[in-house]
Amino acid sequence: MIGFGDSIKADDLVARGDNRGTRINGADWATRSPVLATNGMVATSQPLATQAALDILKAGGTAVDAAIAANAVLGLVEPTGNGMGGDLFAIVWDPNTKKLHGLNASGHSPKGQTLDDLKAKLKAKGLDAIPGWGVLPVTVPGAVDGWFTLHSRFGKLPMKENLAPAIHYAREGYPVTQLISYYMQRSQPMFEAKFEAGVLEEIDNYRKTYLIDGKAPVEGQIFKNPDLANTLEAIAKGGRDAFYNGPLTDTMVAYFKRLGGALTKDDFASQHADWVQPVSTNYRGYDVWELPPNGQGIAVLQMLNILEGYDLKAMGHNSADYLHVMAEAKKLVYEDRARFYADPNFVDVPVEGLLSKAYAEKRRALIDMKKAAKEVDPGDPILGHGDTIYMTVADKDGMMVSLIQSNFRGMGSGLVADGLGFMFQDRGEQFALDASHPNAYAPGKRPFHTIIPAFMTKDGKPLLSFGLMGGDMQPQGHVQIVANIVDFGMNVQEAGDAARYYHTGSTEPDVLKRMTDGGELQLETGVPQAVADALKARGHNVSYSKGPYGGYQAILRDPETGVYWGASEMRKDGMAAGY
Repeated sequence: MIGFGDSIKADDLVARGDNRGTRINGADWATRSPVLATNGMVATSQPLATQAALDILKAGGTAVDAAIAANAVLGLVEPTGNGMGGDLFAIVWDPNTKKLHGLNASGHSPKGQTLDDLKAKLKAKGLDAIPGWGVLPVTVPGAVDGWFTLHSRFGKLPMKENLAPAIHYAREGYPVTQLISYYMQRSQPMFEAKFEAGVLEEIDNYRKTYLIDGKAPVEGQIFKNPDLANTLEAIAKGGRDAFYNGPLTDTMVAYFKRLGGALTKDDFASQHADWVQPVSTNYRGYDVWELPPNGQGIAVLQMLNILEGYDLKAMGHNSADYLHVMAEAKKLVYEDRARFYADPNFVDVPVEGLLSKAYAEKRRALIDMKKAAKEVDPGDPILGHGDTIYMTVADKDGMMVSLIQSNFRGMGSGLVADGLGFMFQDRGEQFALDASHPNAYAPGKRPFHTIIPAFMTKDGKPLLSFGLMGGDMQPQGHVQIVANIVDFGMNVQEAGDAARYYHTGSTEPDVLKRMTDGGELQLETGVPQAVADALKARGHNVSYSKGPYGGYQAILRDPETGVYWGASEMRKDGMAAGY
């Protein structure tokens, strides 16, 4: 069985000079061993969120209850990636029905604003694209709707209890962690600059909510958000309607009206999450599951279908051949991603064709093992028939939740409604302005989404709940995790700790710029220089960088013993814990 102790052997011990200690066993480059437990497991990107979810599990809550608790805490302690102003997607393994259930809790654009209206507003601001700040990219937040939709089907504890940890930390305060302090300090000058440039309509609410004495908090400084505590208490008491059809709605709508935004009370009242059927492909005997568009999850499955035609294990992990086929498969798939992925309520997304093994074979034939492609076209899949947090939770009954939630770019739009304590997402930035494009802006439409939860089953049984946050890194990261576990036999922690690649520069879903130069292949320093040189010789534009390489969490369930194996990303502040 993969992932259970048959780890990659460490290199022979040599003088490295990199100031790392030496592990007794397991991969020498792994940060630690997996966390093991039988009654429940939580893996999030922030220790306080992990502990909050664990407390909910111990109190008798389901994995969904615990996931809601953790997500609410993350919105407070990691505001640089998520919050109540963003969207949510989830995959739930239900041990009672022995099935996977997918939830799309993403919000839509203003119903009363046409594409021409939006273009006129952009022109008035001197812009030729939807910005990542201010009122123009804001879509209806779907996260709270997602919480209550998940809870109504799979929750057990009252929402008041699930939200209590977040309310406590918001009111009493918590010490800001290293990475979040870094991102908050980076965000402040950016928001100030956008305000000065007139792209961000107001900044006082951001300053009041997220700054301490006019400055972003530093590591270890106690941060409080009493406004967010009040908002969470209102939701705990008034339920979903408090946010989408009540006093909180009135506050949000009045705020947008004051700033010239288009969201109305009807937009909030009409928000609804959708239960969707996850889609999958079989990769070397393992079924890998993602959610269908408007997200980018099927890009993972398309890449795996192409890569299945290569012996990755024989190539060697992070070898030149391995990284070459990874990058080339990504380029092919991301052209399809830019061309076809959109809201299926508005366009016919050819999912069946895109996931066809025959289609993958045609696309695979375009890869030249000796030369990096500079420019590729989308395929024809009609074969006879279209910044973020990730967390996962598992409970004692076998329910497993793969959940991802985001405000999109950085902390979001920069806008915080009066006295509510959270920032609105800027997801609408990803709409295209070309009316003929599937992802073109339209009233009441969901934009293309980057955030994707994932799951893996084997012979119809749950095996791995996992995800890797980080914009267009996510499909690339998911594929690397699957290959690390299936092809190279890594355990769940090693799979996340292994050095990654990130290819950037592909054509984006807003189709503002086509890839014509092959993009850039960024590597972590764990990839040897000789490999980088070999990739350059094939025509890749290669560089070493600190990222973005995403943030990974995972829970693997041993189908024979039921033991949970938890892992958390060493590139984040997170923690996996069980009991």
